[in-house]
Amino acid sequence: MSPEDRRVWRFISAAGLGMALGVPLSMALGVSYDYTLTNVALGGTLLGILCGMVGTFAVLRRQSLIGDTLSHAALPGVVIAFLLFGREPSALLLGAAMTGGLGVLLVNWLVSTTRLKQDAAMGIVLTAFFAIGVALLSYIQGRAGASQAGLERFIFGQAAAMVERDVLMLGAACAVVGTALLAFWKELKLLSFDPDFARANGLPTARLSALLSALKVTVIVLGLQLAGVILMVGLLIAPAVAARQWTRRLEQMIVLAMLFGAFSGGSGAVLSALEGGLPTGPLMIAVAFSLVMLALALAPERGVLWQLWRRQLRREV
Repeated sequence: MSPEDRRVWRFISAAGLGMALGVPLSMALGVSYDYTLTNVALGGTLLGILCGMVGTFAVLRRQSLIGDTLSHAALPGVVIAFLLFGREPSALLLGAAMTGGLGVLLVNWLVSTTRLKQDAAMGIVLTAFFAIGVALLSYIQGRAGASQAGLERFIFGQAAAMVERDVLMLGAACAVVGTALLAFWKELKLLSFDPDFARANGLPTARLSALLSALKVTVIVLGLQLAGVILMVGLLIAPAVAARQWTRRLEQMIVLAMLFGAFSGGSGAVLSALEGGLPTGPLMIAVAFSLVMLALALAPERGVLWQLWRRQLRREV
């Protein structure tokens, strides 16, 4: 193991230990972990772990905007499912997954059959789907007796509505996503860093890309209740961006991204409990953004302060 790898693993161990001390520290500050806060904190932590795992591959493959596309494309599915099946949670999640997947397929079709670049195709799809979702949402709210449908929580998130079943679902998703990534680890690693070489070696790159897209859809749909359509992409991408500044190795990056995601999700819930009235979802994104800024400033080799220090040393020499 190289000295750089040892340094990063020491940093990961210290970060994990510090985050593990977060619960007793928050209790010392007066946070009371009642049923609601426990569910929200656990749900945010598990969602952050999921985002760290899947977001790492999105960042490495330069597909950060795909999370925004998926989250916005999920909204019309939620509204259509409500029209057909009412408030049944499983139906709402299934509807979100179906239109989210349809959004990905539409982006891929536009890129493969037209001259549109991927970013342009994503921009078109996410705005179109989101516009349809908002229009349908306005239609539902205008109907008699439907003004309290509560579907707005899928736009901005409503963490307080989480129950134990939601936490168990996120835990099961962590196990499924983690197992899928471990099963195809070598293939996904090669696909992320050198897709042309992976294709030349006969790897099913289209199927692997479809697998990653399915995992992204799953994570985003499960995170809509906590972070909402608009903010979900931030939680998906920010932990991986922060982790990328600290290491060059995929194994270390994905572990760091999971830690940063867990910290963002859990601390966002705790901060909202400390200061009543503040929404949990935006606080999660704010914490994740803070981690990104710290990494951009302090990370060895890539950090701004380290680069300024090296320039100063060269001038003195």
